[in-house]
Amino acid sequence: MMDVSPTADTAPAENAPNPSAIPPDELARLTDDIIAALKTVYDPEIPVDIYELGLIYKVDIDDDRNVAIDMTLTAPGCPVAGDMPGWVENAVGSVQGVQSVKAKIVFDPPWDHSRMSEEARMALNMW
Repeated sequence: MMDVSPTADTAPAENAPNPSAIPPDELARLTDDIIAALKTVYDPEIPVDIYELGLIYKVDIDDDRNVAIDMTLTAPGCPVAGDMPGWVENAVGSVQGVQSVKAKIVFDPPWDHSRMSEEARMALNMW
């Protein structure tokens, strides 16, 4: 499991064991490329990508390079709730080396403004 929220430190500690069968350099590349792909997905009503908004809660990359994503929405009644997981799956599925992607919407914990990155807060003038 790898938490790739914008506030998480995704760099592995130098002496930490790698619990994955994926070589550390490849896992780091996959992680960076997945984050870049997530940053191409936008809620059409908000001019900030879903990663910087803090809508991505968890990204798991298994040893076979299958990716499982837990994500949320800014509000349960979001008009693109049915479409956004597909957008995420398509974006991350385009990353070289990823075998499959499954995005699941969760509402626990509920999303709030504190999950946004500093970049998102600046873009939306939400301090």
